[in-house]
Amino acid sequence: MNLKELRIVVDEREKKSGIPDLLKAIGINLEIKTLPIGDYIVAPETIIERKSISDLISSIFDGRLFDQCNRLKEHFQFPIILVEGDVTKIEQLVDNPLVFYGAMSSIVLDFKIPIIPTANVSHTAKLLVSMCSRKDVTKGPFIKKIKKSNDLQKQQLSMLCSLPNVGEKIAIRMLEKFGTPLEVLSASTADLSKINGLGNTRAKKIKKMLQMESKHLKKTGQKTLHDT
Repeated sequence: MNLKELRIVVDEREKKSGIPDLLKAIGINLEIKTLPIGDYIVAPETIIERKSISDLISSIFDGRLFDQCNRLKEHFQFPIILVEGDVTKIEQLVDNPLVFYGAMSSIVLDFKIPIIPTANVSHTAKLLVSMCSRKDVTKGPFIKKIKKSNDLQKQQLSMLCSLPNVGEKIAIRMLEKFGTPLEVLSASTADLSKINGLGNTRAKKIKKMLQMESKHLKKTGQKTLHDT
């Protein structure tokens, strides 16, 4: 098969991984787009979400992972989670590896999404070529019109799940206790710590993140006597 006949749609944020360059080098026809979900579309109904070990773990704790799984399943018939890197490193990144494997089990058993491991970007590129060159690839458009959710409740949960160590269950408990995301963000450390599953340590991390001065803040400098 002529590699130039093969097509892969790549999310533009994947350019820094080096994988698109590897695919271009062997002659794959690439389309760089801003994808609302997923990282690589290798067939009309096959989309791949690539995650390094560290990114996967962070997405477990901040609640992104299961939200991504929901959206992948909602819009594509054959979504795949690709886990790239050395799995043995999870013990250096989390205190309890069962958290990692519990999430993996949920992806496979609850969402029915297969997980494929690869050792590094080179192996990931080879897997992508293999998947887009299958003879049984169905016909149809690669790019779908995927609109952002207008469901305010989903948006509220998604916003709260971006807080440190907050998953969907804790986000729901936050809204049950405080009513609105604004009230959650305004709550004291003591009140946040009373939420089941959060505790004082995690509550402190949330407040620290919310109150830390951003590096993007434009500082005007100290006033002098001439300014007063």
